[in-house]
Amino acid sequence: MTQNATEFVTPLTMQTLSGNRVALKTFDLAWEAEIGHISLADNSDVIVIAPASASFIGKITSGIADSLLATVILAAKCPIILCPAMNVNMYSNPAVQENLTKLRQRGLIIIEPGEGELACGWEGKGRLPEIDDIVYEIEAALTPKDLNGEKVLVTAGATREHIDPVRFISNPSSGKMGYALANEARKRGAQVKLISGKTDLTPPYGVELIHTESASDMYDAVIKHLKWSTIVIKAAAVGDYTPQIKQNGKIKKESGKKTIELKQTRDILKEVGGKKNGRIVIGFAAESENLIKNAKEKLKSKKADMIVANNILEPGAGFEKDTNRVHLLYGGNTEELPLMSKSDIAQKVLDRISSIKS
Repeated sequence: MTQNATEFVTPLTMQTLSGNRVALKTFDLAWEAEIGHISLADNSDVIVIAPASASFIGKITSGIADSLLATVILAAKCPIILCPAMNVNMYSNPAVQENLTKLRQRGLIIIEPGEGELACGWEGKGRLPEIDDIVYEIEAALTPKDLNGEKVLVTAGATREHIDPVRFISNPSSGKMGYALANEARKRGAQVKLISGKTDLTPPYGVELIHTESASDMYDAVIKHLKWSTIVIKAAAVGDYTPQIKQNGKIKKESGKKTIELKQTRDILKEVGGKKNGRIVIGFAAESENLIKNAKEKLKSKKADMIVANNILEPGAGFEKDTNRVHLLYGGNTEELPLMSKSDIAQKVLDRISSIKS
């Protein structure tokens, strides 16, 4: 803790809550037998400064080591994450922004502050970043960067094919699998664009989100960003059919039967597979029967590098669940994974993509 930090929370409180000793002084006799400030730096896997004040940011930019924390930062070789939090005018001050730019250039990870009401009474950018975002960056800092330099395009969620302004054809896809893949790819160092259909999920931190509604919208978005990508992961549940005619006004309830004529939507995965040009293309197959047979046919017909297949009728698998049980088909291999979380499946899928890439 810095001296200023102890004015807000006592060291005893921090020690009690964390269950760990709290370091305060550079020259602590109990620690200096092992050169305490150096051992703190040497034994750290990642260092997070939260909150990081304008003053502290200025000091470490200039290499000033007038506190235990500043000394640790200068001696550290591990990833360092800064979480700036201050008055909105202080944050936008050119001196602060120049310091942050220099620190980024030196390899420090800067998490942008949140926006809203500040403790000083002002409104604007300067709030401590969300805890989930801080935890995410810690995980990302500790994740091997096997996708560094890659540009990953992920699709997720359900499309909606409107019949009229208030009715549509869709499916129960939650988008959880696609969002998990985008999240994991970004942790591994990739630039990530997430093309999302309907979902209630919060966008993964640091990922560019592109909203779409219908299968046609998603097709246009994928084709628009295809040249940018080096890896495409088609995890969205795209509607295979759409109404031949969309009514401009709400269809009124009438006696008798109502028939809706459907037409096929464009096959996005097949289109992408035909335009690979060195890209790695991953598709998903949600089946209710003949899982492996249908997945193998899809792998071949779509010219994909991998198909992630699952039986939607199995317990714990399929739409809207936090877990899934999948088979990975790639390079002549059929790998069965046990029931696991979709975040764990995302890790396995990206592991295999790394092996295909190499």
